[in-house]
Amino acid sequence: MARDILITGGAGFIGSSLALEIQRREPGAEILIVDDFRSGSFPNLEGFRGDLLTADVGLLDWHRLLGNRSPEVVFHLASITDTTVTDTATQMRSNVEGWRHLLAFLAGKSLRLVFASSAAVYGITATPQNRVGDPERPANAYGFSKLQMEHLAQRFAGENPKIALAGLRYFNVYGPREAHKRKSASMIHQLACQIRSGKRPRLFVDGSQKRDFVYVADAVDATLAAALATKGNGVFNVGSGRGRSFNEVVSCLNAALGTQAEPDYFPCPYRFFQPHTEAELSATQAALGYQPRFSLEKGIDAYRESGWLGCDCEQ
Repeated sequence: MARDILITGGAGFIGSSLALEIQRREPGAEILIVDDFRSGSFPNLEGFRGDLLTADVGLLDWHRLLGNRSPEVVFHLASITDTTVTDTATQMRSNVEGWRHLLAFLAGKSLRLVFASSAAVYGITATPQNRVGDPERPANAYGFSKLQMEHLAQRFAGENPKIALAGLRYFNVYGPREAHKRKSASMIHQLACQIRSGKRPRLFVDGSQKRDFVYVADAVDATLAAALATKGNGVFNVGSGRGRSFNEVVSCLNAALGTQAEPDYFPCPYRFFQPHTEAELSATQAALGYQPRFSLEKGIDAYRESGWLGCDCEQ
C-alpha cells in the first residue's frame, strides 16, 4: 500500500470506510481527506488519525495546498450522491467540473488515480446484466454526470501515460456509515429504518425489481484493488455479481431483525427507475483480482452486527 494518500469525499459513506480501512492496513500511511461535508458526516471518521481539510474540490487551490508534492495514490470519491437531484447544471458543476479541476492539478504527475463512477451510467438497459462496453443510456442527471466524468478520464489518461487511472462503476452499495445520507441512503438502510420503526416497508409496484446490492466492505476491497493492480487501467463494475429483488431484501431484513414485516406496495413515481441491475464482473476479476465476499444475506447480517443497520432512523 502507498504511504502518501489523498481521498476526496473521505467523510462520506464509501470514502470514510476506505480511509479507515487503509489506516487499519497501513498504520504509517499519511492520509489527507478533502471533504466539504455537503454529503459527509463527522461521526463517520471516528478513530481517523490523518489530516482533514474542509473544502470544495472544485474550488480548492490544489497547487497552494500541495505545491510540488504528488500523492502516490488519489481516490476521488467527492460527488453529489443524491440521484434524485434532477438539476443537470448542479450535478455537472459539482461532479464533472470538480473532477476537471483536480485533473488539471494532477496532469503530468506519476501516481495511481481511482475515481468513483456509477452503475447509473447504464440507465434503463434492454438486458438485465450490465457489462462495461455495453451502450450507456443514463436516465437521470446523476448518471449523465458520471458518464461525462468517464469520458474526461479517458481523454486525460491518453494525455498522461504516467498516471494509472481506474474508474469504478459502483452498484447499490450499502452498509455502515451511510445513515447520514437520509433519503439517498441505500434502500436496505431505509427499509430497515421503516421496519425498526414499526412501519410496513414500502416498495414500488410489486417489489420484484432487482438490484445488485454490494456490501461496503466489498466496495472498499475493490477500490483498494484498483489502486494496487498492475493491469487496472480502465472502467470496472463493482457489485456482488447478482441481482436481488426488493422482496428478497425485506425477507433478509426480517430474518436479521427478527421481525415479520409485510411490504406496502405503491406505484413508482420515477420514470428513470431501473427495473434490473446486475454487475458483470469478469473484467473486474481479471484486472483487479476482485472477488466479492458478501452475499445479500451475509452482508445484511454483517450490517446488523455492526450496530449501524437502521440506526439514526429519523427520515
